[in-house]
Amino acid sequence: MAEVGGSGPLVVPDPRHRRAGRGAWLHPDPACLRLAERRRAFPRALRVPGSLDTSAVQDHLSAGQPSVAAQDMTDAGSVPRQATEGKQVDPS
Repeated sequence: MAEVGGSGPLVVPDPRHRRAGRGAWLHPDPACLRLAERRRAFPRALRVPGSLDTSAVQDHLSAGQPSVAAQDMTDAGSVPRQATEGKQVDPS
């Protein structure tokens, strides 16, 4: 999500998917962030002209935050899907 700060548009992490507005998905991997920056994926995905400040996302990833999916499962109090279901077998 992009917010306008003192130095221009800022991309902020939203691991709980609660913020309003347009979002962009990113794997919780610093290499993925670097690739997205190099390809200018954030301005295109967020439909914002110009470059964006991704320092908040960099800080979030370097802080060792768990992946977004893991946080969602923990917040919902659910058990991961593979732990509750048996192996699928081809009926043929």
